[in-house]
Amino acid sequence: MFSGIIGGIGKIRQVQTQGQAIRLSLQAPAALITDMKIGDSLAVNGVCLTAIALNGREFAADVMPESFRRTNLAQLRPNDPVNLERALPANGRFEGHVVQGHVDGVGRLRRRWQEQTALWLSIGYDSQLAPQIVSKGAIALDGVSLTVVRATGSELTVSMIPHSQEETILQTKKVGQLINIETDILGKYMAQLVQQHYWEQQA
Repeated sequence: MFSGIIGGIGKIRQVQTQGQAIRLSLQAPAALITDMKIGDSLAVNGVCLTAIALNGREFAADVMPESFRRTNLAQLRPNDPVNLERALPANGRFEGHVVQGHVDGVGRLRRRWQEQTALWLSIGYDSQLAPQIVSKGAIALDGVSLTVVRATGSELTVSMIPHSQEETILQTKKVGQLINIETDILGKYMAQLVQQHYWEQQA
């Protein structure tokens, strides 16, 4: 489990693609990876991956076809920056919201603008995600825990404080680029329960 509080920004070193499977090699900040072991989990742009090789500040992880199709990891190229977060320890301080590292889909950045110190992002998303995205609800964008300011059913807006701008890659996103979206786990279960109840009433 993760909290959506980014621990550092990494850099893609190598991308090996075979069909819809990828092996990523990344460089991570030393403080983030010092005690990491093979088999440990790390969220890369909000996608939970498993370290399969470690060498100093570099680690490698495999991306399976499901993540290839559902996330923006297939778009990564050498030298691209990525958000990184270690899995939350059982005795860790919880400061964001419950993030599983299971991305639901991608959105496309439509607009960005500055309002004094705040950076606003407007992101379009697939209508299938609409029941799970609500105004003032929690959302993870490229692994960053944020609050949805407004949701219309096809577009959401978020506002980022300077700290989040400086400590994540979202400030570098350009209009048209894809952003990983993980909706709130509570919203997923509620949407499923409502749908199940509806069909039971129709039976």
